[in-house]
Amino acid sequence: MESNDPECSIEEHEKMLQMPKDGHSDEEIKDILSKYKKVAVVGMSREDGKESHEIPQYLIGKGYDVIPVNPNADSILDKKSYPSILDVPGTIEIVDIFRPSDKVFPIVQAAIGKTPKVIWMQEGISNDEARKLAESKGITVIFNRCMMKEHIRLFGD
Repeated sequence: MESNDPECSIEEHEKMLQMPKDGHSDEEIKDILSKYKKVAVVGMSREDGKESHEIPQYLIGKGYDVIPVNPNADSILDKKSYPSILDVPGTIEIVDIFRPSDKVFPIVQAAIGKTPKVIWMQEGISNDEARKLAESKGITVIFNRCMMKEHIRLFGD
């Protein structure tokens, strides 16, 4: 659940704030954000004002090649949208996930078939089973972190 989502209850917001982050250092996060530019965004929204729309839009503005993954959209931000991660042609470096924590595992299972370098679960999203699976395949896992906030924090706006 996104922290500014009007449907987010006080209890859900408190839970998100208490959720631990991964153990990656600032240097590791900065290296990932510098090195990898092809990002498939699972759960990307067509709606202005939603974090799952605004964050990918920010990333596009910073030079990232963002690929929308949303089965309910043909295109988002003038980019072709794909129904699933497996439908995305070519390689993917980062799989950025905007889906509830309990929906992450099958996304990560599918993403492994694309051999990404990084699975990134946005702020408020964490799934230990998915993390363990991805890490067992040599994939770096980031969780409970916002790509945009990390980019701004580490590189400035």
